[in-house]
Amino acid sequence: MTNPSLVLTAQVEPRARVLIDNDFSGDPDDLYQLVHHLLAPSVSVVGVLGSHLSVGDVFDPSERQAENAVRIAEETLEVLGMSGAVPVYQGSNAALVDGRTPQPAPAVDAILAEARKESDLPLYFCAGAGLTDLASALMIDPTIAERMTLVWIGGAEHADLATPPAGATDVEYNHNIDREAVRYVFNETAIPIWQFPRDMYRQALVSHAELETRVAPCGPVGEYLVRSIATAINRMTEHGRPMGETYALGDSPLVLATALQSAFQPDTSSSDFLVRPTPAIDEHDSYAGVSPNARPMRVYTRLDTRLMFEDFYARLAQHASRTR
Repeated sequence: MTNPSLVLTAQVEPRARVLIDNDFSGDPDDLYQLVHHLLAPSVSVVGVLGSHLSVGDVFDPSERQAENAVRIAEETLEVLGMSGAVPVYQGSNAALVDGRTPQPAPAVDAILAEARKESDLPLYFCAGAGLTDLASALMIDPTIAERMTLVWIGGAEHADLATPPAGATDVEYNHNIDREAVRYVFNETAIPIWQFPRDMYRQALVSHAELETRVAPCGPVGEYLVRSIATAINRMTEHGRPMGETYALGDSPLVLATALQSAFQPDTSSSDFLVRPTPAIDEHDSYAGVSPNARPMRVYTRLDTRLMFEDFYARLAQHASRTR
Protein backbone atom coordinates (compact mmCIF):
# COMPACT_ATOMS: atom_id res chain seq x y z
CA MET A 1 0.00 0.00 0.00
CA THR A 2 1.29 3.48 -0.86
CA ASN A 3 2.18 5.62 2.12
CA PRO A 4 -0.54 8.33 2.25
CA SER A 5 1.95 10.96 3.42
CA LEU A 6 4.02 10.50 0.28
CA VAL A 7 0.90 10.83 -1.88
CA LEU A 8 -0.01 14.13 -0.18
CA THR A 9 3.50 15.52 -0.62
CA ALA A 10 3.59 14.48 -4.27
CA GLN A 11 0.41 16.48 -4.96
CA VAL A 12 1.86 19.79 -3.76
CA GLU A 13 2.90 22.35 -6.37
CA PRO A 14 4.75 25.61 -5.70
CA ARG A 15 2.55 28.57 -4.82
CA ALA A 16 5.37 31.10 -4.47
CA ARG A 17 8.93 31.86 -5.49
CA VAL A 18 11.58 32.39 -2.83
CA LEU A 19 14.94 34.14 -2.92
CA ILE A 20 16.93 33.23 0.19
CA ASP A 21 19.51 35.75 1.42
CA ASN A 22 21.55 34.76 4.46
CA ASP A 23 24.95 35.01 6.14
CA PHE A 24 25.73 31.29 5.99
CA SER A 25 29.23 31.69 7.46
CA GLY A 26 27.71 32.92 10.72
CA ASP A 27 25.24 31.47 13.23
CA PRO A 28 24.17 28.06 11.81
CA ASP A 29 20.45 28.63 12.34
CA ASP A 30 20.42 29.73 8.69
CA LEU A 31 21.43 26.21 7.59
CA TYR A 32 18.28 24.82 9.21
CA GLN A 33 16.17 27.42 7.39
CA LEU A 34 17.91 26.68 4.10
CA VAL A 35 17.38 22.92 4.40
CA HIS A 36 13.75 23.37 5.44
CA HIS A 37 13.00 25.70 2.53
CA LEU A 38 14.66 23.37 0.03
CA LEU A 39 12.57 20.44 1.29
CA ALA A 40 9.29 22.40 1.17
CA PRO A 41 7.32 21.61 -2.02
CA SER A 42 4.99 24.60 -1.82
CA VAL A 43 7.74 27.09 -2.68
CA SER A 44 10.19 27.25 -5.55
CA VAL A 45 13.60 28.34 -4.28
CA VAL A 46 14.84 30.31 -7.29
CA GLY A 47 18.14 31.41 -5.79
CA VAL A 48 20.31 31.35 -2.67
CA LEU A 49 22.34 34.47 -1.90
CA GLY A 50 25.35 34.36 0.40
CA SER A 51 25.75 37.65 2.28
CA HIS A 52 28.13 39.23 4.76
CA LEU A 53 28.11 39.56 8.54
CA SER A 54 29.24 42.49 10.69
CA VAL A 55 32.91 43.40 10.53
CA GLY A 56 34.94 41.08 12.79
CA ASP A 57 32.00 38.82 13.62
CA VAL A 58 32.97 36.05 16.06
CA PHE A 59 31.70 33.35 13.68
CA ASP A 60 33.65 34.68 10.69
CA PRO A 61 36.01 37.63 11.30
CA SER A 62 37.41 37.45 7.75
CA GLU A 63 36.95 39.99 4.96
CA ARG A 64 35.50 37.25 2.70
CA GLN A 65 32.28 36.56 4.57
CA ALA A 66 30.02 36.49 1.50
CA GLU A 67 32.46 34.21 -0.32
CA ASN A 68 32.47 31.90 2.69
CA ALA A 69 28.68 32.04 2.83
CA VAL A 70 28.49 30.81 -0.77
CA ARG A 71 30.89 27.96 -0.02
CA ILE A 72 28.82 26.82 2.98
CA ALA A 73 25.52 27.11 1.09
CA GLU A 74 26.93 24.95 -1.69
CA GLU A 75 28.24 22.48 0.88
CA THR A 76 24.75 22.25 2.40
CA LEU A 77 23.22 21.60 -1.03
CA GLU A 78 25.77 18.85 -1.58
CA VAL A 79 24.94 17.17 1.73
CA LEU A 80 21.25 17.30 0.73
CA GLY A 81 22.07 15.63 -2.58
CA MET A 82 20.98 18.79 -4.43
CA SER A 83 24.25 20.12 -5.84
CA GLY A 84 23.49 22.38 -8.77
CA ALA A 85 19.73 22.15 -8.26
CA VAL A 86 19.49 25.79 -7.12
CA PRO A 87 21.79 28.64 -8.21
CA VAL A 88 23.93 30.20 -5.46
CA TYR A 89 25.07 33.81 -5.82
CA GLN A 90 27.64 35.79 -3.88
CA GLY A 91 26.61 39.03 -2.26
CA SER A 92 28.77 41.97 -1.29
CA ASN A 93 31.55 41.31 1.22
CA ALA A 94 30.93 44.72 2.81
CA ALA A 95 28.11 46.99 3.90
CA LEU A 96 26.93 50.03 1.99
CA VAL A 97 29.14 53.10 2.27
CA ASP A 98 26.13 55.43 2.19
CA GLY A 99 22.43 55.52 1.37
CA ARG A 100 22.92 56.31 -2.32
CA THR A 101 25.61 54.02 -3.71
CA PRO A 102 24.84 50.36 -4.50
CA GLN A 103 27.44 47.65 -3.90
CA PRO A 104 27.74 45.55 -7.07
CA ALA A 105 27.61 41.78 -6.64
CA PRO A 106 26.25 38.73 -8.47
CA ALA A 107 23.52 38.52 -5.82
CA VAL A 108 22.31 42.00 -6.77
CA ASP A 109 22.07 40.99 -10.42
CA ALA A 110 20.15 37.86 -9.41
CA ILE A 111 17.63 39.90 -7.40
CA LEU A 112 17.04 42.25 -10.32
CA ALA A 113 16.64 39.39 -12.80
CA GLU A 114 14.18 37.42 -10.69
CA ALA A 115 12.09 40.45 -9.71
CA ARG A 116 11.74 41.46 -13.35
CA LYS A 117 10.47 38.05 -14.48
CA GLU A 118 6.87 37.66 -15.46
CA SER A 119 5.34 34.98 -13.23
CA ASP A 120 2.00 34.07 -11.72
CA LEU A 121 3.80 33.13 -8.49
CA PRO A 122 4.48 35.86 -5.91
CA LEU A 123 8.11 36.49 -5.01
CA TYR A 124 9.28 36.53 -1.39
CA PHE A 125 12.72 37.87 -0.54
CA CYS A 126 13.59 35.91 2.60
CA ALA A 127 16.36 37.68 4.48
CA GLY A 128 17.88 36.21 7.62
CA ALA A 129 20.71 38.70 7.90
CA GLY A 130 21.51 42.22 6.67
CA LEU A 131 19.88 43.93 3.69
CA THR A 132 22.91 45.08 1.69
CA ASP A 133 22.19 43.26 -1.56
CA LEU A 134 18.46 44.01 -1.51
CA ALA A 135 19.11 47.71 -0.89
CA SER A 136 21.62 47.78 -3.75
CA ALA A 137 19.11 46.19 -6.13
CA LEU A 138 16.41 48.67 -5.10
CA MET A 139 18.80 51.58 -5.63
CA ILE A 140 19.49 50.38 -9.17
CA ASP A 141 15.83 49.77 -10.01
CA PRO A 142 13.28 51.09 -7.50
CA THR A 143 10.38 49.65 -9.52
CA ILE A 144 11.17 46.08 -8.43
CA ALA A 145 9.85 46.99 -4.96
CA GLU A 146 6.33 46.42 -6.27
CA ARG A 147 7.19 42.95 -7.53
CA MET A 148 8.18 41.21 -4.28
CA THR A 149 7.73 41.14 -0.51
CA LEU A 150 10.58 41.37 1.98
CA VAL A 151 10.28 38.82 4.79
CA TRP A 152 12.94 39.91 7.29
CA ILE A 153 14.33 38.37 10.44
CA GLY A 154 15.61 41.54 12.05
CA GLY A 155 15.05 44.77 13.86
CA ALA A 156 14.60 45.61 17.51
CA GLU A 157 11.40 45.24 19.48
CA HIS A 158 8.61 47.77 18.92
CA ALA A 159 8.19 49.62 22.21
CA ASP A 160 4.42 49.13 22.39
CA LEU A 161 4.66 45.40 21.66
CA ALA A 162 7.63 43.95 23.55
CA THR A 163 10.46 44.68 25.95
CA PRO A 164 14.08 44.08 24.89
CA PRO A 165 15.85 41.25 26.73
CA ALA A 166 18.30 42.12 29.50
CA GLY A 167 21.65 43.13 28.08
CA ALA A 168 20.35 43.56 24.53
CA THR A 169 22.05 45.99 22.19
CA ASP A 170 20.04 49.03 21.11
CA VAL A 171 20.57 48.11 17.46
CA GLU A 172 19.51 44.52 16.79
CA TYR A 173 22.09 42.08 15.36
CA ASN A 174 20.84 41.83 11.75
CA HIS A 175 20.05 45.53 11.62
CA ASN A 176 23.61 46.26 12.74
CA ILE A 177 25.11 44.25 9.85
CA ASP A 178 24.27 47.14 7.51
CA ARG A 179 22.55 50.12 9.11
CA GLU A 180 22.57 52.17 5.91
CA ALA A 181 20.80 49.38 4.03
CA VAL A 182 18.03 49.05 6.62
CA ARG A 183 17.52 52.80 6.70
CA TYR A 184 17.31 52.91 2.92
CA VAL A 185 14.89 49.97 2.58
CA PHE A 186 12.52 51.30 5.26
CA ASN A 187 12.70 55.01 4.43
CA GLU A 188 13.33 55.26 0.70
CA THR A 189 11.61 52.30 -0.94
CA ALA A 190 8.07 51.01 -1.44
CA ILE A 191 8.81 47.32 -0.82
CA PRO A 192 6.22 45.62 1.44
CA ILE A 193 7.82 44.29 4.64
CA TRP A 194 6.87 41.35 6.85
CA GLN A 195 9.03 41.76 9.93
CA PHE A 196 9.99 39.22 12.58
CA PRO A 197 11.76 41.45 15.11
CA ARG A 198 14.09 40.23 17.84
CA ASP A 199 11.32 39.33 20.30
CA MET A 200 9.85 37.01 17.66
CA TYR A 201 12.91 35.14 16.48
CA ARG A 202 13.95 34.60 20.10
CA GLN A 203 10.82 32.43 20.42
CA ALA A 204 12.22 29.93 17.91
CA LEU A 205 13.91 27.80 20.56
CA VAL A 206 14.72 24.10 20.37
CA SER A 207 16.41 22.06 23.06
CA HIS A 208 19.63 20.11 22.66
CA ALA A 209 17.64 16.98 23.46
CA GLU A 210 15.30 17.70 20.53
CA LEU A 211 18.24 18.14 18.19
CA GLU A 212 19.84 14.92 19.39
CA THR A 213 16.65 12.84 19.07
CA ARG A 214 14.78 14.48 16.16
CA VAL A 215 17.55 15.83 13.89
CA ALA A 216 20.79 13.90 14.44
CA PRO A 217 19.30 10.48 13.50
CA CYS A 218 18.16 11.80 10.09
CA GLY A 219 21.12 10.59 8.07
CA PRO A 220 24.01 12.74 6.80
CA VAL A 221 21.86 15.89 6.70
CA GLY A 222 20.81 15.55 10.33
CA GLU A 223 24.36 14.85 11.43
CA TYR A 224 25.62 17.84 9.46
CA LEU A 225 23.07 20.19 11.00
CA VAL A 226 23.63 19.10 14.59
CA ARG A 227 27.40 19.23 14.13
CA SER A 228 27.09 22.83 12.94
CA ILE A 229 25.42 23.85 16.20
CA ALA A 230 27.88 21.85 18.31
CA THR A 231 30.69 23.77 16.62
CA ALA A 232 28.94 27.08 17.26
CA ILE A 233 28.36 26.26 20.92
CA ASN A 234 32.01 25.32 21.38
CA ARG A 235 33.10 28.58 19.78
CA MET A 236 30.87 30.67 22.01
CA THR A 237 32.03 28.75 25.10
CA GLU A 238 35.63 29.53 24.15
CA HIS A 239 34.64 33.21 24.13
CA GLY A 240 33.23 32.95 27.65
CA ARG A 241 29.57 32.71 26.65
CA PRO A 242 28.06 29.38 27.78
CA MET A 243 24.87 28.66 25.86
CA GLY A 244 22.70 26.56 28.17
CA GLU A 245 20.60 23.72 26.74
CA THR A 246 18.57 25.46 24.03
CA TYR A 247 19.41 27.03 20.70
CA ALA A 248 17.47 29.63 18.73
CA LEU A 249 16.71 28.58 15.16
CA GLY A 250 15.80 32.20 14.58
CA ASP A 251 15.69 32.13 10.79
CA SER A 252 13.06 29.38 10.62
CA PRO A 253 10.12 31.85 10.64
CA LEU A 254 11.10 32.59 7.02
CA VAL A 255 9.81 29.10 6.17
CA LEU A 256 6.72 29.47 8.35
CA ALA A 257 5.75 32.71 6.59
CA THR A 258 6.22 31.48 3.03
CA ALA A 259 6.00 27.69 2.71
CA LEU A 260 3.62 26.88 5.58
CA GLN A 261 0.72 29.13 4.67
CA SER A 262 -2.90 28.04 4.98
CA ALA A 263 -4.56 25.87 2.35
CA PHE A 264 -7.53 28.18 1.74
CA GLN A 265 -6.97 31.92 1.33
CA PRO A 266 -3.19 31.34 1.58
CA ASP A 267 -1.58 33.35 4.34
CA THR A 268 0.30 32.92 7.62
CA SER A 269 -2.95 32.16 9.39
CA SER A 270 -1.48 30.12 12.26
CA SER A 271 0.71 33.01 13.44
CA ASP A 272 -0.33 36.46 14.61
CA PHE A 273 0.70 39.85 13.26
CA LEU A 274 -0.25 43.50 13.35
CA VAL A 275 -0.44 45.77 10.33
CA ARG A 276 0.90 49.28 10.84
CA PRO A 277 2.53 51.99 8.72
CA THR A 278 6.17 51.23 8.00
CA PRO A 279 8.20 53.17 10.56
CA ALA A 280 11.00 55.53 9.65
CA ILE A 281 14.50 54.60 10.80
CA ASP A 282 16.24 57.67 12.23
CA GLU A 283 19.91 58.61 12.44
CA HIS A 284 20.16 56.64 15.71
CA ASP A 285 18.81 53.53 13.93
CA SER A 286 15.61 53.58 15.98
CA TYR A 287 11.96 53.52 14.91
CA ALA A 288 10.83 57.12 14.60
CA GLY A 289 7.37 57.99 13.39
CA VAL A 290 6.21 56.95 9.94
CA SER A 291 8.43 56.32 6.92
CA PRO A 292 8.41 58.96 4.18
CA ASN A 293 7.35 56.10 1.91
CA ALA A 294 4.72 54.86 4.33
CA ARG A 295 3.06 51.60 3.30
CA PRO A 296 1.45 48.89 5.40
CA MET A 297 3.97 46.67 7.20
CA ARG A 298 3.35 43.44 9.03
CA VAL A 299 4.94 43.03 12.46
CA TYR A 300 4.61 39.48 13.74
CA THR A 301 3.59 39.08 17.37
CA ARG A 302 3.26 35.28 17.75
CA LEU A 303 4.80 32.30 15.97
CA ASP A 304 3.28 28.89 15.38
CA THR A 305 6.43 27.12 16.55
CA ARG A 306 4.63 23.76 16.68
CA LEU A 307 3.90 23.78 12.95
CA MET A 308 7.28 25.28 12.12
CA PHE A 309 9.41 22.73 13.95
CA GLU A 310 7.24 19.62 13.62
CA ASP A 311 7.12 20.14 9.87
CA PHE A 312 10.91 20.52 9.80
CA TYR A 313 11.48 17.31 11.78
CA ALA A 314 9.02 15.40 9.58
CA ARG A 315 10.53 16.62 6.31
CA LEU A 316 14.01 15.78 7.52
CA ALA A 317 12.89 12.25 8.44
CA GLN A 318 11.14 11.83 5.07
CA HIS A 319 14.26 12.96 3.23
CA ALA A 320 16.43 10.55 5.23
CA SER A 321 14.10 7.63 4.47
CA ARG A 322 14.11 8.40 0.75
CA THR A 323 17.89 8.67 0.50
CA ARG A 324 18.92 5.61 2.51
